[in-house]
Amino acid sequence: MSYLVLARKYRPRNFQEMVGQEHVVQALSNALTTQRLHHAYLFTGTRGVGKTTVSRILAKSLNCQGPDGQGGITATPCGVCQACTDIDGGRFIDYTELDAASNRGVDEVQSLLEQAVYKPVQGRFKVFMIDEVHMLTNTAFNAMLKTLEEPPEYLKFVLATTDPQKVPVTVLSRCLQFNLRPMAPETVLEHLTGVLQAEQVPAEAQALKLLARAARGSMRDALSLTDQAIAFGNGALVEDGVRQMLGTVARAHVFGLIEALAAGDGKTVVETSEGLRREGLSATSTLEEMTSVLQAMAVLQAVPSRAEAAADATDPDAAETARLAARMPPDETQLLYSLCLHGRGELGLAPDEYAGLTMVLLRLLAFKPTAEKKTLNEAVRAVPPVAPAAPLAPPPGHRLPIVERPGSPTPAPAPAEATAVVAMQVRVQPPPGARDAARADAPAAPIAPSEDGDFWHATVTQLVLAEAISALARELALQSQLVARDVDQWLLRVERESLNQAATRDKLQAALLTLGHEVRLAIEIGGVVDSPARRNKLAAEARQRAAEEAIHNDPLVQSMMRDFDARIVPGTLRPV
Repeated sequence: MSYLVLARKYRPRNFQEMVGQEHVVQALSNALTTQRLHHAYLFTGTRGVGKTTVSRILAKSLNCQGPDGQGGITATPCGVCQACTDIDGGRFIDYTELDAASNRGVDEVQSLLEQAVYKPVQGRFKVFMIDEVHMLTNTAFNAMLKTLEEPPEYLKFVLATTDPQKVPVTVLSRCLQFNLRPMAPETVLEHLTGVLQAEQVPAEAQALKLLARAARGSMRDALSLTDQAIAFGNGALVEDGVRQMLGTVARAHVFGLIEALAAGDGKTVVETSEGLRREGLSATSTLEEMTSVLQAMAVLQAVPSRAEAAADATDPDAAETARLAARMPPDETQLLYSLCLHGRGELGLAPDEYAGLTMVLLRLLAFKPTAEKKTLNEAVRAVPPVAPAAPLAPPPGHRLPIVERPGSPTPAPAPAEATAVVAMQVRVQPPPGARDAARADAPAAPIAPSEDGDFWHATVTQLVLAEAISALARELALQSQLVARDVDQWLLRVERESLNQAATRDKLQAALLTLGHEVRLAIEIGGVVDSPARRNKLAAEARQRAAEEAIHNDPLVQSMMRDFDARIVPGTLRPV
């Protein structure tokens, strides 16, 4: 006796046995009960969710004769009359299934439609079922439009497709459409449990959960994987065997990776990745499992009340998930989830998937928000302290001699007892009101000329024209204000903390060295009132106003505006 696979053996025979498609079952059952029947139905959905099964049950409901041969249209076909058994066996003469994937031409469709003129031989209705209808050619679709719109009263069309976007709207408008949804893992798990109990196959709960997740919403895939797992496990389903068959990564590896990422332990992350390579586990599966765990962590972080329920659940992974959710900040969880999600698409671009996995994990480590803040804080602390922006107040008995600049008055000689300290003139820090006026969203205000501002603007302009700086180093120079200059140290102020990076500061220092300024840069965060970028903006606005005034004061332009009601389109004037 030949073996019948589980997907065929446990195919639903009536609407009551349908799983996970209650919205479709309810609509069809009510229509059959009240006999408000449409002449064309379109079932859409991914593979293995029951499109063909619903079509056969609908055909039985339309043609069921009852156990006594006196039945009529019903939402609960008996399953024992000749019509029901023939449809289940695929030999009912008035039920025709056409596979449009291999019969997609106009000739095949015309041959089917030629049968529409004949009344049913055995049943109450003729039912034409066209599977994968989106594969038909445009000519074939056009050939069936008229019959599909006004079929004989004894003819019903049932169309099924996995890609409704490829079905012409002229066909969609003639059909009653039902979308069969992918089934939730919990629904698949419940059905698999019942099937294996009926088959008397021992199975571990975690093994069934792996199969339910691997099915990705398809009940047929779930039953096919179960058949494979039974053969792989020699008649039993155990977690280790199913995990090995599917190539999925154990949650222990995933929890270890997330734990190492939370702690910033790069060594453990790389060692775990190499361990996955040695075991031959899938890199894609690793990122999928990490995404699943991070999603559960994000839910627990957003709804803390669910943490207690998760800890009490029978799932042994729930407690570990709750512990990691409590340890990792919510923003870091969201970042890791996003990077894992996008990293799956990059695995195919890497030299091999394990190299891609390692780079994704290192990226997760590099972009940790806490690690970034720590690096920035350490970089700021590494800079030696500098003179404050306010005027220096030397201790009693000490005087700081001022280094001469071109055009500056010669300072008086320092007393012999003064400490030999060389310093530059330091400008007074602008008041808080000036900082507010310099914000990006405030209207531009004139800049009071200053020697440091002129010097910094000229220096930055020289660096930009010479292309000595680019990217972030260029932005740092343009958006900063020179607050103080000492012999070997300059203090810059920026408003955005993202510009305060050690690598960017080093690049700007190296560029200044090319101009003969061998200095160390220190950066502080605060309001900026005089920067090269702001000076450039004010200069551009002045040129724009001058150009607009020149055009408006031109006699020819004024005469055209006066005589011909001409208007100057705003935003079209540009200074030369």
